[in-house]
Amino acid sequence: MVVLGIDPGYAIVGYGAIKYDGMRYSPLGFGAITTEAEQEFSLRLEKIYDSMCDILQKCRPDVMSVEKLYFQTNQKTAIMVAEARGVILLSARKFHVPVFEYTPLQVKTAVTGYGKAQKYQVMEMTRRLLNLKSVPKPDDTADALAIAIAHTQAAGTDIKKLMINRRNRF
Repeated sequence: MVVLGIDPGYAIVGYGAIKYDGMRYSPLGFGAITTEAEQEFSLRLEKIYDSMCDILQKCRPDVMSVEKLYFQTNQKTAIMVAEARGVILLSARKFHVPVFEYTPLQVKTAVTGYGKAQKYQVMEMTRRLLNLKSVPKPDDTADALAIAIAHTQAAGTDIKKLMINRRNRF
């Protein structure tokens, strides 16, 4: 199974493609899409969309795993991230790639076994699981790889099968 993990944003979108054979992980490619702060927002969204289409074309994932949005304070930031997330989801739709969403708690639990793990613990475990020499930078990239790993951990569970069956009915 090839999973493309996405850490959505509008300044930085982390992405990481991994292959999972049921026992081992192999990183296929990872990095970050960056946009310039002074650029018109619609152009930033266009760059994210075009870059996502390029990534999807290259890695041909079976699924896309995306972090769910959660914001407590800044509504303006939340709206902008939601808009960027919208073009990310649209790109997946255009390539017929099913999308699954995970909360930060679910990602931490899947990668480390502990839902209250610190960020550095998640990053280090991600590095180890993927047999990387160092933690990928920027942090958004490492987060995207962790999100991809989270999907592989959840994919075989009864809860995930229920989600897939429910999605297939619509």
